Amino acid sequence: MVFKECPNCHYQWKDRLTFLSDPMINLVGYQANFGNLVAGYFLFSHDIPECGTSLAIEAGEFTDMHDGPIFEERMTGTDDCPGYCTKPTVLDPCQNKCECAYVRDVLQTVKKWPKEHVKKAS
Repeated sequence: MVFKECPNCHYQWKDRLTFLSDPMINLVGYQANFGNLVAGYFLFSHDIPECGTSLAIEAGEFTDMHDGPIFEERMTGTDDCPGYCTKPTVLDPCQNKCECAYVRDVLQTVKKWPKEHVKKAS
């Protein structure tokens, strides 16, 4: 079983830990799906010279990394909403009690994930 395969160079990461720990993987954005938050995408770049492609992984693959409440009401478009989820390259946390806030929390965990030297063997 493979967690993710690069669509360009076909490198494979066997699991999420290996993927997130790879120093050549960088979180670059979040594409929200307001109708179904777990179907939104975390956007990554595969930063090796011979590749450089973008990778998208459904937010649902990371939901278990959230430790806290998941609010039922969405505040998108209200005066209190900073609009982070409508700007794919903004990775800032949101302090609102909004349905989307847990995704912003997970983004922080992924963004700060420690990178390790990973053997490259497909």
